[in-house]
Amino acid sequence: MDLITLIGLITVFILAIFLGFELITKVPPTLHTPLMSGANAISGITVVGALILLKDSTAIPFMSPEMFAFSALVLATINVVGGFAVTNRMLNMIAGKRGGK
Repeated sequence: MDLITLIGLITVFILAIFLGFELITKVPPTLHTPLMSGANAISGITVVGALILLKDSTAIPFMSPEMFAFSALVLATINVVGGFAVTNRMLNMIAGKRGGK
């Protein structure tokens, strides 16, 4: 692995840490438990990382990194969409209780 690839991977890692921290701190605690927030942030980071790997598939010396990146992208997207669906359902439940009183 050459120096430029290593610097690129370290940059992606640092950006992933920053993005995860920002995502977790921006979610109001009334909407998600900390576990749910962490899971959605990790899935968002996985989506970004998979997109980067699909763009530059020579970054990892695996036999077929495109397959791993595509699998990670699909699974993380399902998790993120599921998180939004759960949030929407929770908001509808809260709105229903407020409207009934």
